[in-house]
Amino acid sequence: MKIAVDGFGGDNAPQAVVQGAMDALRADPKLEIVLTGKVKDMRILTGEETFGGRLTMREADDVISCEEVPTLAIRTKKTSSLVVALDLVANGEADGVVSAGSTGAVLIGATLKVGRIKGVERPALAPALPTVKGGNVILCDCGANVDCKPSYLVGFARMASAYQKGVFGVKEPRVGLLNNGAESTKGNAFSVEAYKLLSECADIHFVGNVEARYILSGDVDVVVADGFDGNIALKSAEGTANAVFSMLKEEIMSSFRSKIGALLLKPAFRNLKKKVDYNEHGGAAFLGVKKPVVKAHGSSKAKSICGAILQVRDMIRGNVCEMVYPEKENG
Repeated sequence: MKIAVDGFGGDNAPQAVVQGAMDALRADPKLEIVLTGKVKDMRILTGEETFGGRLTMREADDVISCEEVPTLAIRTKKTSSLVVALDLVANGEADGVVSAGSTGAVLIGATLKVGRIKGVERPALAPALPTVKGGNVILCDCGANVDCKPSYLVGFARMASAYQKGVFGVKEPRVGLLNNGAESTKGNAFSVEAYKLLSECADIHFVGNVEARYILSGDVDVVVADGFDGNIALKSAEGTANAVFSMLKEEIMSSFRSKIGALLLKPAFRNLKKKVDYNEHGGAAFLGVKKPVVKAHGSSKAKSICGAILQVRDMIRGNVCEMVYPEKENG
């Protein structure tokens, strides 16, 4: 199994990317990684370590920035680290790809070069979020498709369900529709039509509407939404978590008594922070393309890059792409 990694994508590249790749190789002795980017710069960071030939590099002398128009950049910057990584997957030289670079460029590039799975109307971004019951919930879509048709959400449900089955071993993922109420008639015309289509889909386990406050409850395994609402829900959750930690820190520092109490609770706080820290969970899977693609956060550190690489590994092992529409040919 070989995974292509965009060596110069992200705010902390190439240092964090190279270190994350080496950490992933240490974690899995059967894994192979090819880093794309300026080989001379990356080679300095590895200290000439090749992990028995499992770490290779491919020259790419350009970088796609977040300020560039994604479609134009993918088409014109053929020697960029992202395009070279995607080409490796498209040509069958790698089995999946990780990038912390421009989100738009990763999504456009993966769709154009790797290609959509037959039957998928729109690929979608799907992060795995921690729940209060200890598992995770897949939020799909969280930003790839701002304007959606109700039928897209059926595809999102199928893709995210395949992800839960293949990677996390959930036999019958429970699918909920993000809405402003639990009743089937709640929401706008889009939500009502999406509810109807999801209810009629025999190969997903649809359990009804889910309000935003229950996304992390653990009562569902998949929450589907259009990319606009899904992105707002995701960023609201992230912002709320950050705000709570900031307020908690302020309260802890407010008195000697609270500082003593916090010292006793330090292990619990550390575990909680670990659960909600995106650096611990890799990135968002881009579901609906023919090979596993994971978009890591732009500010990812080595730990997150390592997690994203192992995330792609698990998607390959779990045959996630093949399970979306197994009755169709997607070679």
